[in-house]
Amino acid sequence: MGWQALNLPVEASRAEELADLLMELGALSASVEDADAGTDSEQPIFGEPGMQQEGDPQYWQHNRLTALFEADADIPAILQQLQQQAGLAELPPYRIEPVAEQDWVRLTQSQFDPIRISARLWIVPSWHDTPDPNAITLVLDPGLAFGTGSHPTTRLCLQWLDQSIKGGESVLDYGCGSGILAITAARLGAGHVIGTDIDPQAVQSSRDNAAQNHVVAEFGLPDAMPAGEFDVVVANILTNPLKALAPLLINRVRPGGQLVLSGILDSQADEITAIYGNAIDFGPPEQLDGWVRLSGTRRADS
Repeated sequence: MGWQALNLPVEASRAEELADLLMELGALSASVEDADAGTDSEQPIFGEPGMQQEGDPQYWQHNRLTALFEADADIPAILQQLQQQAGLAELPPYRIEPVAEQDWVRLTQSQFDPIRISARLWIVPSWHDTPDPNAITLVLDPGLAFGTGSHPTTRLCLQWLDQSIKGGESVLDYGCGSGILAITAARLGAGHVIGTDIDPQAVQSSRDNAAQNHVVAEFGLPDAMPAGEFDVVVANILTNPLKALAPLLINRVRPGGQLVLSGILDSQADEITAIYGNAIDFGPPEQLDGWVRLSGTRRADS
């Protein structure tokens, strides 16, 4: 059967309005993208949480609106209605392209292969066989929550856990996403494992992934976390949240315990080290593809 895709250049000031109107006129989906993506003129507009300032652009200099329609939709007639309802003097040049019907599930699954973290640790989607039956295998499917093992920040944290968890430790995964770090700690033998995230969907995803991997770990929103200190606290988030959360994360590490921070760009490592340095003795940073992992011990006098 297939579908049709309408590609329409739009002004930034009207991008959202026109996308909404196309949805009302029968589009199955509508999205606005940078028309210059993949070229030297590509324009990044989204930074880390807390970085965007009032007045920053919400769209790009050149925008492309893509709307998906059923194969039998009369797109030229729909565009006439769009022109009338939006009060457009004329329609910009547009393209209509066929979209072939595909097995989207298989196509998506084909993009995710097992990931080898170390000699004994693998992350494997549920539709793949385990590459090494003797390895510790985490079954984890890509989903809405961050953390499949493919991103450098996650890999750096997984490698630290693989090297450092000896068994019986209490572990807090702050900003747990998919729960991958908490679940890995539990599979490696950690004792009491807790994960927390501000996103309820991430909390539910973590619970589902823990059940799929047959591990015991608690997951909840930050306000629901029990009090107490941990042998290991790991936070794979971003630099701005790490700066804001420094007192909280430090106080969650027992004196002599380990703090692991990731989601940090190379250029940001010194700033994070300085913020936490009054309480944490960091070792040398570990770098992967422009990202850094910091790990250190909380001093007894902090």
